[in-house]
Amino acid sequence: MGTVIIFVKIFFMIGFLMTLGVLLTWVERKQSAVMQDRIGANRADIFGLRILGLFHPLADALKLLTKEDFIPPSGDRFVHTLAPFIAFTTALVGFAVIPFGPNVQFFGREISLQVADIHVGLLFIFVVTGLSVYGVILAGWSSANRFGLLGALRGAAQSISYEVSMALSVIGLLMIFGSLSLGEIARAQGELVWGLPRWGVLVQPLGCIIFFIAAIAETKRIPFDLPEGESEIVGFFVEYSGMKFGLLWIGEFVEIVVMSGLVATLFFGGWQVPYLGSGGFVFPFGLQIGLPPFLVVLMQVLAFMFKVVFFCWLQMLIRWTLPRLRYDQLMRLGWKVLLPLSLLNIVLTGLVLLFTGS
Repeated sequence: MGTVIIFVKIFFMIGFLMTLGVLLTWVERKQSAVMQDRIGANRADIFGLRILGLFHPLADALKLLTKEDFIPPSGDRFVHTLAPFIAFTTALVGFAVIPFGPNVQFFGREISLQVADIHVGLLFIFVVTGLSVYGVILAGWSSANRFGLLGALRGAAQSISYEVSMALSVIGLLMIFGSLSLGEIARAQGELVWGLPRWGVLVQPLGCIIFFIAAIAETKRIPFDLPEGESEIVGFFVEYSGMKFGLLWIGEFVEIVVMSGLVATLFFGGWQVPYLGSGGFVFPFGLQIGLPPFLVVLMQVLAFMFKVVFFCWLQMLIRWTLPRLRYDQLMRLGWKVLLPLSLLNIVLTGLVLLFTGS
């Protein structure tokens, strides 16, 4: 029974990630079209139906499946093939420790709506995101292309620079909630302080801003897309085609979903809905609305999905709003702005906890 439950949760996780990741390939084009007063992708159709261009991701998949799998003659064939799988797998695995709902009772057994409920889930996330840069480095190096290698070096430097600030930005959160488990952090944010939910964004606003900026840099999206540089070097995947390019491409969108889930879990209550408990809504001014347990869990899971979709949309909005940073600006922001601010956030959090006795 336990094995079946685990496989069901894995199936749900992969289905959610891949569905949203594929849809983001359509959102990226359609949102840019709306912002630039264009129609956008709308030509692919099935039996005359276009449905706002939603068939374009399917057309992209068919195109990639039928394209030639080219490997540079002077490149490393094995590493060139391995790199996309590393990049895609590390992006996919990171979501395993993110809870998408509360613990539920099923036939007298408590089940966590989380693929892997481990006590060091946050540390696991940072380890996996750190490993993802190997896919970038190996893809650029194995292509035997100087532009691909340049993109890989940029990706490694960017990942190292912003991982430091991203990790330090959550230290204040750990000082407050006292746990590395993402499930425990999400549950703790259901408490009320002065009538407001104890969400991470309210107790750690500076940490939230730093983490979100660093998360966008980790996904290598505009304004931090120096490893790709479409108008300069094309990127670390310059020598890729077919489904290997498809894995690198969809892996980036999966990373967006994972980072959105992480931001929602750490700073926006995860699956928590303000004033919604296991028995229904309980408002500070005394009003109570009873709800059946099944409906409560459904609302909480949908709330988590809504938050993830919102932050995916926000990253797309930023992608089509801001220009690309120069490399020196990228490094300056990471080391001279975000790093000192993340250290300052730790000091301020410690002082507040010291004087409040929390």
